[in-house]
Amino acid sequence: MDIVNVHEAKTYFSKLLARAHTGEEIIIGKAGKPYAKLVPLAPVKERVPGIAKGAVTDSFFEPLPEDELQAWES
Repeated sequence: MDIVNVHEAKTYFSKLLARAHTGEEIIIGKAGKPYAKLVPLAPVKERVPGIAKGAVTDSFFEPLPEDELQAWES
């Protein structure tokens, strides 16, 4: 794991992103001290439409009781 100074990180940001994308963790340092870490993101799961189908009943659309409305407006 390298420590890259801020100036170098600004100059070679695209290359550092490419390295992080391959799985490398890069430490960005300021004044010789570790300051931030550039890490790859975990893959995002694709959303599945309709996963809650049937979970919302007609009662969901009924007006809220008066005491509940007051609690939200307070």
